[in-house]
Amino acid sequence: MELPKFILGDNTDHPNAIYVIHTEFPRFIINLEDDEVEWFEEFDEHDEKEIEAEAENLIQSATDFYDREVSIYDE
Repeated sequence: MELPKFILGDNTDHPNAIYVIHTEFPRFIINLEDDEVEWFEEFDEHDEKEIEAEAENLIQSATDFYDREVSIYDE
C-alpha cells in the first residue's frame, strides 16, 4: 500500500491544532495553527542545506493540501 503524500491529523488533546503530516522524505508534521514543524528525520550538514531550500515549498504544499481538503468538505 502506498501512503498519500499528505494526511490530515486531529487530536482531542489539542482541539485548535490543524495537523498535516508529510509522509515522504523528509517526513514532518506541521501544525497550521502556529506553523510549528516537527521533522521526523535527522539531517546531516549536506541534508540540512538541501532541506532548507525545499522546506518552504513543502510547507506551502502542506498548506495547499489542507485548503483543498477543506474546500472539498465544504462542498
